[in-house]
Amino acid sequence: MAVSSIPRRPVDTLDRPERFVEPPTTLEKLWRVMRGPLRLPGHSHRWLLEAALPAIHRHAEHLAGLEDIALNDHVLSLRQRLLANGLTTRLSREAFATVREVARRELGIAHHDVQLMGGLALLEGRIVEMPTGEGKTLTATLPAATAALAGVPVHVITVNDYLASRDAESMGPVYRRLGLSAGSIVHDMLPAQRRAAYAADITYCTNKELVFDYLRDGRELDHNRTPLLAHAARLKGSLDDSRLLLRGLHFAIVDEADSVMLDEARTPLVLSGRDTNDPVDIALIDEVLELAGKFQENEHFVREKNQLHLTDIGRATLAKEAEQHLEAHGNQGAWLGRARREWLLQQALVARHQFERDSHYLVRDGQVQIIDEHSGRVLADRRWERGLQQMIERLEGCTPSDPNRTLARLTYQRFFRRYQHLAGMTGTASEVRSELWRTYHLRVVRIPPHKPSQRHDLGVTMFATASQRWEWITRRAQDFIVIGRPVLVVTISLADSEALSSALNQSGLDHTLLNARQDAEEADVIAAAGQSGAITVATSMAGRGTDIALDPTARNAGGLHVIIAGLHDSSRVDRQIAGRCARQGDPGSMEWVVCEQDALLNELHGWQRQLGPLHKRLKHAQSQREKRHARERARLLDADWNEADRLGFSGRSE
Repeated sequence: MAVSSIPRRPVDTLDRPERFVEPPTTLEKLWRVMRGPLRLPGHSHRWLLEAALPAIHRHAEHLAGLEDIALNDHVLSLRQRLLANGLTTRLSREAFATVREVARRELGIAHHDVQLMGGLALLEGRIVEMPTGEGKTLTATLPAATAALAGVPVHVITVNDYLASRDAESMGPVYRRLGLSAGSIVHDMLPAQRRAAYAADITYCTNKELVFDYLRDGRELDHNRTPLLAHAARLKGSLDDSRLLLRGLHFAIVDEADSVMLDEARTPLVLSGRDTNDPVDIALIDEVLELAGKFQENEHFVREKNQLHLTDIGRATLAKEAEQHLEAHGNQGAWLGRARREWLLQQALVARHQFERDSHYLVRDGQVQIIDEHSGRVLADRRWERGLQQMIERLEGCTPSDPNRTLARLTYQRFFRRYQHLAGMTGTASEVRSELWRTYHLRVVRIPPHKPSQRHDLGVTMFATASQRWEWITRRAQDFIVIGRPVLVVTISLADSEALSSALNQSGLDHTLLNARQDAEEADVIAAAGQSGAITVATSMAGRGTDIALDPTARNAGGLHVIIAGLHDSSRVDRQIAGRCARQGDPGSMEWVVCEQDALLNELHGWQRQLGPLHKRLKHAQSQREKRHARERARLLDADWNEADRLGFSGRSE
């Protein structure tokens, strides 16, 4: 029985309130670095959260005795008081107890104390680290509903469409009983559908869809970004507010915060359009690709920490080829300038030697589609810039697409800092707590598990070749399904998942494959992965935000067994994958299987690749890659501040 006719505080779309963040001075940067360690660490702040629990429980005891009609009247009264007084401490505690009681009646699940603590930390604007399986989706309903009851539009941001739609639907009964509306944004939505979803009290959306919609609104607003300028433009009739999507950046809860705010923040998001005035020069692309095919690694170019660089011999060879080309075909701009031709050749070398099919991209329906290195999913409508997309399309025999023209550009670092209230939650934040503080000024708070973990780590098994690894995993999976346990094997790439699938097929073992080719089937695959005797092979798609429910037979047999077939770019991804098993006190186990052919070893210098046991070398390579990615994010952040300075001086927007 939902509450209706609750008064709402209107939020004008053109108000678009957001925080204005100025670039920090050198002194401010230094102070932020020094101040971080001086603040209360996460475990010290925990007792403050625990101290708030008795007040919530007192309200909860009263609410538990109310009939449905009386509870609805209480929700109406609470909403009116929150709208009048805002998010005071006392009203927030009462709101948490109300949301908890509504969840108990509508979902049959009441928030545990650790979830109440997590919700309080989110309401304070913290990054909450909760162990995997602790119910972060339910935890988010506490601050989200509390803020929405106070009239504040809320965005709950997650990593993919599946989670956005799933969480909005599964938590919908709670919000409806509170008189709140919930919407979700997925990729294929039309503008009118997006506008309706953003108009809801609580909107579940992915980080990419949200930022691109924000950039589209920025194109509509042009220079009229402030409420005053927007109002003036509306009065003059030069701005159509019905075309805007968002209502501003008010209150955000970022799920899988370390992935969204750091891992995916190494490259800016670019809103682009097809540039039909600059047609693809297929002949030039073919010439450069053909020349790149003649260049030999370690002679004409070298690979240093996953980057390709021309050697002196390579530059000399290119100069000679350019001279011959100009003599035969006359002056052509692409071959005249040394910097231009070296850049073109380097792009061609990257296309030939650095980007691998079924690892970095797949070919589907005659199109080259990029695979997200963090999630293992296809990035719909995303394309590489500066001719790289067309080069790879040409190598794969696809029709080259039109080049893109950049319409707007924005980094996650700049975007998220604009929220008036920003918080996040994840299972893996401790390793990057300093970077989260420096970049977003957000403190990490660790929340203990509701039940002690029953996960068993069975150690590391090492092999010389990938084929030996797949053969061993096939036998290992068979051993577990014989005793009734389900098995989840997570591979580094799409190609690895299909190689293992082939080995399982040859052994006659039924299994389910989940990678970027089967992304539409994700919900069904995850739902069946915890059944007794099931074998699931997946990329890191199965690593975040998914809860694999065990059937009784599987639980009694020992729970889910997770095999991690190789270390990922980040140890946090590996921790998330291990967290697929032994959730909420369930039994489970995990182990690692690595080999000498793992591409992660390319992060090390030649002599480093020969020192020590394989697993330690891989862990060292993983650490090196994490540091390199952190440096890239830091450079992008500095460049972002510099760009903000320039844009602020010129008066231009993104």
